[in-house]
Amino acid sequence: MPLWGELLVAAVVLVGLIGIVVPILPGTLLIAVALFVWALVVGGWAWSVFAVGLLALAVGEVVKYLVAGRSLRSDGIPNRTVMVGGLVGIVGFFVIPVIGLLLGFVVGALASELVRTRSAEQAWRGAVAALKAAVKTIGIELLFALVATAIWIGGAFVW
Repeated sequence: MPLWGELLVAAVVLVGLIGIVVPILPGTLLIAVALFVWALVVGGWAWSVFAVGLLALAVGEVVKYLVAGRSLRSDGIPNRTVMVGGLVGIVGFFVIPVIGLLLGFVVGALASELVRTRSAEQAWRGAVAALKAAVKTIGIELLFALVATAIWIGGAFVW
């Protein structure tokens, strides 16, 4: 693959990494597609690099849901709180770009917990627990995406 092709793949991977941290775009999916296109063009040994990178992304997806679920269960927070927080966060993103996502998530989780617990103190604790779980999932997804990126860099530029 010519250098400009490698740089194009790297740009898509970078956008995917940013999409994980600022959940606007499906970051993991973008990275997987970029690695797939790279392997398709390069062929041969690149498919093994793609497979290992894809495996890292898949493991990250599974681990993030397991960790988030365990974290929420240990804090006694129902999945509904995270879902409401996520939906309000999406609306918040369009009302106040980028920062509205975080604010909307907290407001949505707080409202959901307030309806559930009828206590402002417990609702705040629940919203903070939901936010911590969301941050953990972003961190885990980013970690495994960086591993997949390192695998691709090793395959593309070292071999």
